[in-house]
Amino acid sequence: MEMAACRGVWVFAEQTHRKLMSVSIEMLGCGRKIADKLNTDLTALLLGHNVRDLADQLVAHGADNVYLAESELLTFYHSEAYATIIGELAKKHRPEVFLLGSTSTGRDLAPRVAAKLCTGLTADCVSLDVDERGQLLQVVPAFGGNVMATVLCPRHRPQMATVRPGVMKTPTIVEGRHGEVVEIPVDLKQEDFNIKILDVVTEEPRAAPIDTAGVVVAGGWGVGNIDDWRLIEELARSMGAAVGATRPAVDEKWASEDQLIGQSGKTVRPRLYVGVAISGAMQHLVGVQDSKVIVAINKDPNAPIFKAADFGIVADFRDVVAALADEVRKLK
Repeated sequence: MEMAACRGVWVFAEQTHRKLMSVSIEMLGCGRKIADKLNTDLTALLLGHNVRDLADQLVAHGADNVYLAESELLTFYHSEAYATIIGELAKKHRPEVFLLGSTSTGRDLAPRVAAKLCTGLTADCVSLDVDERGQLLQVVPAFGGNVMATVLCPRHRPQMATVRPGVMKTPTIVEGRHGEVVEIPVDLKQEDFNIKILDVVTEEPRAAPIDTAGVVVAGGWGVGNIDDWRLIEELARSMGAAVGATRPAVDEKWASEDQLIGQSGKTVRPRLYVGVAISGAMQHLVGVQDSKVIVAINKDPNAPIFKAADFGIVADFRDVVAALADEVRKLK
């Protein structure tokens, strides 16, 4: 795309079962700030079937325009159909910036669209901004999370990035806000695509969602085994908390993938975060650094997590967690 002709910030408004994903709203808040700095419009892309009412929510959260594409073929996420529609729209309207949530859908869709548009893509950003030349500053953890790298896309448009859920703050709803909804004609047939959706199965989560929880108790590799992991779960139950985990705990199957916190997992912002037997590698800390209060329990006084903690307990977690759960129950 000719860079001089590119204007506007786009956000992919992901929805499932006619309900907007929280990351879509977060992206609108981020996109609004970037659009204001660039002095341009913010446009949301909404694809689905019978989702017209969601367009009003997108406008209330900051979108100036909503491109609405509806078809029965779009009832559920269809990678080929979504990429085709969005790719054609982008070639026609030439956005300057295009943002997507780093969900399973966003991670599948973003590279397909980037390939169609012959542009770059930065995945799993933890921060976005623009410089004085209007370039999108895309900040990502690099080298195992030990440094933060700023990525630019100076010669191609749109500048594309995916952002992990929970990283950006949810914008305030502005009731009565006005925006334009543009209906996009969709002329798609199933025979045009190589993929056919036969069935959609919804899996119930093993635990309470961590990205919206007010209190999170997380365990790490130092827990040691599945039997002691139950101490973590017991403490969480006593506090009415969600259970989080580091990558080693997930790899050991003590916790599920949707409980993973950190660079390759979710970002949390609870009122209280309790890290148990977690060393505090940067890969994990980037996912908890915005917690209001951080409590760390670790027998190693030199564990990096203590530098990020508001309160630290240097002890074997087995000597602390059960007693702490008992005290919480007494207070209740």
